[in-house]
Amino acid sequence: MRIERHCTSPEETQALGEDLARSLKKGSVLALYGGLGAGKTTLVKGIACGLGVVECITSPTYTIVCEYPTRLDGVSLYHIDAYRLNGDEDFENTGVAEYMGRGITVIEWSERIPGSIPLDAITVEIEITGPQSREITIGNKKQVYTVN
Repeated sequence: MRIERHCTSPEETQALGEDLARSLKKGSVLALYGGLGAGKTTLVKGIACGLGVVECITSPTYTIVCEYPTRLDGVSLYHIDAYRLNGDEDFENTGVAEYMGRGITVIEWSERIPGSIPLDAITVEIEITGPQSREITIGNKKQVYTVN
C-alpha cells in the first residue's frame, strides 16, 4: 500500500517525519528517494524528533553515517547518506551496511545503492512540486504503514 501526502512547507515535511517515527521499531529501514533540495534531511529531522533525538540533525554527506541515541531503550537512529558512494559495492566496502538491522536506519540517496536496500524497507519518495511544496509517497512491498 502507498500513502501520499502533499506538504506545503518544511515544517509540514518535518511533522510528517514525526508521525512516521511512531510506526518505527528496531530493524526498520527507510529508503529515501528525491533530488537535491527535495527535503530528505528535513524529513529525517522530523523522524529524529519523533524518536526523541535531542542532537541537531545534519546531512552526513561527508561522514556517510551518523548515529543518534533515541528514546527507545537500546535503539539508535542510523542516518546514512549514500550521495558520495559509487554504488552497492562501495556501500558494502565502507561497512555501512552493517548498521542495517541494529537500530532504525534511514538512508538518503537510496537510488545510488539499489541492490543494498532490503525488500522490506519503507520507501519514501519526495518530489518537488513547488518552491516549498512536496509530494511525498510512503510505501513498501511487504507491509502497510499508516501515518496520521
